[in-house]
Amino acid sequence: MLQSQLFTKTLKSIPKDAVSISHQLLVRAGFINQLTSGVWSFLPLGWRVYQKLKNIIEKELDIIGCQEILLPALIPSEIWQRTNRWSTMDPPLFKVKDRHEKWFGLGSTHEEVITELARQYIISYKDLPQALYQIQDKFRNEIRSSGGLLRTREFMMKDLYSFHSSEKDLKKFYQDVVSAYRRIFKSCNLKTILVEAHSGSIGGNRSQEFMVLAEAGEDKILYCPKCEWGANVEVTKDIKKCPLCRTKLEIRNSIEIGHVFELGTLYSGKLKAFFTDEKSEKKPLMMGCYGIGLPRIIATIVEFSHDQDGIVWPEKVSPFEYHLLSFKKDKEADKIYRFLSQADKEVLFDDRPISPGEKMKDADLIGISKRLIISQKTGKMIEYKERSKRKTRLVKLKELIL
Repeated sequence: MLQSQLFTKTLKSIPKDAVSISHQLLVRAGFINQLTSGVWSFLPLGWRVYQKLKNIIEKELDIIGCQEILLPALIPSEIWQRTNRWSTMDPPLFKVKDRHEKWFGLGSTHEEVITELARQYIISYKDLPQALYQIQDKFRNEIRSSGGLLRTREFMMKDLYSFHSSEKDLKKFYQDVVSAYRRIFKSCNLKTILVEAHSGSIGGNRSQEFMVLAEAGEDKILYCPKCEWGANVEVTKDIKKCPLCRTKLEIRNSIEIGHVFELGTLYSGKLKAFFTDEKSEKKPLMMGCYGIGLPRIIATIVEFSHDQDGIVWPEKVSPFEYHLLSFKKDKEADKIYRFLSQADKEVLFDDRPISPGEKMKDADLIGISKRLIISQKTGKMIEYKERSKRKTRLVKLKELIL
């Protein structure tokens, strides 16, 4: 991609009302643009990061046997009413009425819809287990949107739903998802703590949240600095010491980037989603659900992966593999760009007619994981630098495709 043609602009000043560092940097570097409160457009750079994260998630879910689907965002009020959530969801649903005076809710979560599908397609224990997920826009009528992508009213979420014949099988798959989530977050260079959590409007027998300790976080957890036990303050009594190692607990700010639930038969019972077991007896399906908000993960990555000059993208979610900068007027940079592109390397080539200093500042701000510089000093070699490191080295072109 030629940077002269890239649909974005970097900003020198911090956007108004941008308090969190991720909000400041993602806007300044040209990854996202705000339409209105809590509603964001993803520009080409931001969308590339989103796609990288999406691919990581899909790969890990494929490993544990999940299948991808797509469910409607426009959900009739009747199905919400059957589970008593039409008027009790928190945050409230966005509600719309069509020209026939029929009410719909914009999907903030999809337990009802997926359970209705399961009721039609899962008949016998032989059809189980099943694990179905989607990555889709969600709508939540938040009172207050804040922190850029950290708390929004429209966002992309991966929601996974599993169906089982027994509680034992549900618990086993639940742990498989927990392990997959750990791998996903590790790929993003995020250190998480799995804490006991409140089930909220989703409900169920048990829920846990993946938290990242951060001052920008709006959640508060009780945290053990020794064994890393944790619990959201919403679900814990006034305890002072860790229940596992008796160390004094700390109250820490955190960002929730994943939530997993053991739903049991909460939705299958209400929506009459039954299966026939080995003894030909009808039983309600055992369910679990598991969510990840993709924009919030992107913001959280930036909260932790940045320096005084800009974003420092982890390699697996960097919008491009290489950022190519040329400080001399010849055809060498064009040849390098074409060579790397033909080798299926993702390259952003800064071909703009601006000073080397401006190119360097923008490169630091955008934060692509690997930088290549062509100048009079490098001769026939290329200066190679990783964004997360200070040291540079000279390399040959062919070394970049090995």
